[in-house]
Amino acid sequence: MERPPASRDARPPLPPPFVVVTGGPGAGKTTLLDALARRGHPVTAEAGRAVIREQRASGGDALPWADRARFAELMAARDTAAYAAADRTGPPVFFDRGVHDTIGYLRLEGIPVPPALHRAARAHPYHPRVLFAPFRPDLYRLDAERTQTPAVARRTGEVIAAVYEEYGYEVVPLPCLGVAGRVAFVEELFGAAPALRRACGLR
Repeated sequence: MERPPASRDARPPLPPPFVVVTGGPGAGKTTLLDALARRGHPVTAEAGRAVIREQRASGGDALPWADRARFAELMAARDTAAYAAADRTGPPVFFDRGVHDTIGYLRLEGIPVPPALHRAARAHPYHPRVLFAPFRPDLYRLDAERTQTPAVARRTGEVIAAVYEEYGYEVVPLPCLGVAGRVAFVEELFGAAPALRRACGLR
């Protein structure tokens, strides 16, 4: 398996306050992001679902059950565009997945990762801490855009987490709490109060 052309010791300078929320499908990350948005936090939308909706509407085949490489290409393009458009001078922006997620998707599908995608991952650094939503069977539901089995959904999260770790990020699991508890965890983690950070074993 290929490795990113950047090591844990070669992390780029301090990035803008862009926080990735990632995980396998159906782990509750988008629900968390919706709740953060309602509280006034800036968030971005997930690229994969947007690409699927657009391709279905236009009759395209850049879909995870058709042309997976093209699907990945469109996801990466959408993620880099969201990165470029985000405000790097204000409060943290919470991203529903990042560029590195597409690397994880390609690995999971056994598709070679283009060197350009590795370059894009290096050129778009996020906050050093990545929030990870672990697989939760109690939350997982199939729908028109989510067709993976629970086993594949769990494995997807594991592969994506490994990609971020290879790029030098600290992957912070979200606690197994309801939405309100997760919102409180995120706000404490990226806010001023240190108590919950210490309780969770974070510096």
